Amino acid sequence: MNSGKSRLDAAFLEKQRQYLLRLRANLRTAARAREADETNVETAAADSAREFEDEAQKLDALELDGNLVARDARRLEQVDRALAKIDDGTYGLSDVSGQPIPRERLEAVPEAVCTLKEQLEREPKR
Repeated sequence: MNSGKSRLDAAFLEKQRQYLLRLRANLRTAARAREADETNVETAAADSAREFEDEAQKLDALELDGNLVARDARRLEQVDRALAKIDDGTYGLSDVSGQPIPRERLEAVPEAVCTLKEQLEREPKR
């Protein structure tokens, strides 16, 4: 494993840091909004007559939201990790192998902490 420091230029790193900070703020705002929506749905359901079809639709929507929340929570972890890597000088190096992550990948997915090949190998097969 390569334990060296990133060879990315300071301007690129700062641009990535600013993007990641905005992304983190947006993900946190979205999570708070979803929590408020869920509370509103639960409150409205408690105050009204029960319609099982409506409840089923609401539960389906909450399940979908739950999947989005889980995805956003994983993404927030990756954003936090990428910001930590900028701070410690290892941004742009894979957490898995230590190999450089192509700049094009970092531009497309600033929170990437491994190469695309490594990510695909770690994802469950469908």
